[in-house]
Amino acid sequence: MKKGVVIKSTGSRYRVLTESGQTIECTIKGKFRVRELLNTNPVAVGDNVLISTEESNTTGVITEVLDRKNYILRKSSNLSRQSQIIAANIDQAFLMVTIKLPETPVEFIDRFLITAEAYRIPAILVFNKTDLYGEEELATMENLINIYSAIGYDCIRLSVREGTNLDLIREKMAGRVSLVSGNSGVGKTSLLNALDTSLKLKTKEISDYHKQGKHVTTFPEMYRMPFGGFVIDTPGIRGFGVFNMEKNEIYHFFPEIFRESKNCRFNNCLHLDEPGCAVRQAVEKGKIDFLRYRSYLSIIEDDDSKYR
Repeated sequence: MKKGVVIKSTGSRYRVLTESGQTIECTIKGKFRVRELLNTNPVAVGDNVLISTEESNTTGVITEVLDRKNYILRKSSNLSRQSQIIAANIDQAFLMVTIKLPETPVEFIDRFLITAEAYRIPAILVFNKTDLYGEEELATMENLINIYSAIGYDCIRLSVREGTNLDLIREKMAGRVSLVSGNSGVGKTSLLNALDTSLKLKTKEISDYHKQGKHVTTFPEMYRMPFGGFVIDTPGIRGFGVFNMEKNEIYHFFPEIFRESKNCRFNNCLHLDEPGCAVRQAVEKGKIDFLRYRSYLSIIEDDDSKYR
C-alpha cells in the first residue's frame, strides 16, 4: 500500500504522485461515499489517498481517501442537487478576475468568496489583463479593489503578458498548495505558463461572439512549481452556484455583513426588510457596499441559474 496525492482527475481515472515521487495512473475501487456528500466526483485533485499497485508498478487502484483538511465545491452543472468538488486540501485560493474580455460579474466573485469563507480557505483576488484597460476599466478595477481590500481580502494587480507582479504571486504561492480559479478566458493557464515556462499548456483566444473564454483546461490538474509548492489549475467556470447553505447562515460568510449584524434588533434577522436591521442601515450609509449587498440578496433569493 502506497500513500500519495491526486494530481489529476479525469472523472474515471486519476494520476497519483506517491511520496517517493513516482507518478501512477489509477482507477478507484468500487463506489466511494465521502462523508455522505452528494458528489459527482468522490475523489478530487489534492486528495491524499492510499493506493495498491499492480506488479508493473505503473498502474494502481485507489483504495482509500484520507481525511481532508478542507475542500472547495460548486454545484454540479447538470444536477443541482449534487455538488462537484473542485479540489481538496488547499492552503489558499486565487480567484482571477478581469474587467473585460471577459467581464467577471461581481456576483460570481462573491459566490466564490463566500464558498471559500465557508470552507475556511484564504482567498486572494488577482485582477489580470491590466495592460488592456483604458481609463474606464481601470476606474472600475480600482473601485473593486477598494471594496474588497476594505473587507480584508488581498488584491493583486496583474498583467501576465507584461509580467507585472508575477514575483509577488510566486512569493505568495511558494511552499503552499494554491488553487487558481475563475471564468473561462481570464488567463489562468497563461499564468501557470508564466510561473513555470516548462509547462507549455494550451491557451485559446477569447470568443469574439460572446467575449467569453473557451474551455481549454478540461479537468483539474495539480502542478509542482519550480519555486516550491503546488498549483491546481481548474477548468474555466462560467458561474458559481452556492451549494448546501442555509439561508440564515449565508450572511456569516460576508465578513462585513456579519460584523454589522451584531447590531440588528433581532437575532434571526435576514437583513431583507426586518425592522431595526443594522445591515440595511450600513448599506444606506455606504459602510457596506451596495454591490456586495446585491450579491447577498441574489444568493438569498437563490437566483443562481446565471452564475452556476
